[in-house]
Amino acid sequence: MNTDFLDHLKTGVTTLCRAWGVTRRDGVWLGFTDHDGDIGFDGMVFQASSGLAAKALQQTTGLSVDNSEATGALSAIDEVDLIAGRFDGAEVRVWLLNWADPSQRMEQFRGHFGDVTRAGGAFKVELRGLTDLLNQSMGRSYTRGCSAVLGDVSCKAVVAALPMVIFDILDGTYVLSGQATQTDGWFDLGRFAVTTGISAGLVGMIKRDRARAGGRLIDLWQDMPLNIGDQISLEPGCDRQAATCQAKFNNLVNFQGFPHIPGEDWQISYPNAMQPKDGGSLFK
Repeated sequence: MNTDFLDHLKTGVTTLCRAWGVTRRDGVWLGFTDHDGDIGFDGMVFQASSGLAAKALQQTTGLSVDNSEATGALSAIDEVDLIAGRFDGAEVRVWLLNWADPSQRMEQFRGHFGDVTRAGGAFKVELRGLTDLLNQSMGRSYTRGCSAVLGDVSCKAVVAALPMVIFDILDGTYVLSGQATQTDGWFDLGRFAVTTGISAGLVGMIKRDRARAGGRLIDLWQDMPLNIGDQISLEPGCDRQAATCQAKFNNLVNFQGFPHIPGEDWQISYPNAMQPKDGGSLFK
């Protein structure tokens, strides 16, 4: 911590404010402050027009997750970017500093964006500390379903994306035009990638897919800011079941699940005189 900053705190008459630096996963950096004027240090400029404010920061020792919450007007952050998910997982750094001399400062928090909500022209975002990353599940789970992501190094299936164009948008359903011969449901649970427009580079998940003459009808799990004429690509979906892996992708040799694991009904079963107990396979 800056010793000059400590001396400033000891005076009892302070000129303090907070500054937030947000780095999105695409590399875009934004700076905000709750002071009434812009502040800059280390080549970074923190804007005062954002109206951003934060609740008290909760910090603990050990591996507990530090957390806080920030709120602000949507004039500070583009609402389209929030809807499109460009701030999901963004890195956040928070400083407490002397606005009269920004060289006197201390970093209070470092982490990333959590859940973001929007209401009444404003947004609210949860701030999660670095120890939150330790909550990620590691290792392999023994489940009947496949643990791989379609097309990754474990799955090894060759996935071809289908390019299409948004022809119309009807009550949340996207009417797509393009050459498509796949049957209904082929793209259920698949990826919906945007290649042009304001949401270019973003990916959504397909909830429902239907074939139509000259294209498809697609519903997404979460709406995206899209316009008629935007170009997108579709990737087939996979329900992670062994039968689908074989029938749809002919890839059972790389299936990463354990389809013959006995279910819970078998674990709590009891001897039955009508069923032979010869030690053989449960799958006959």
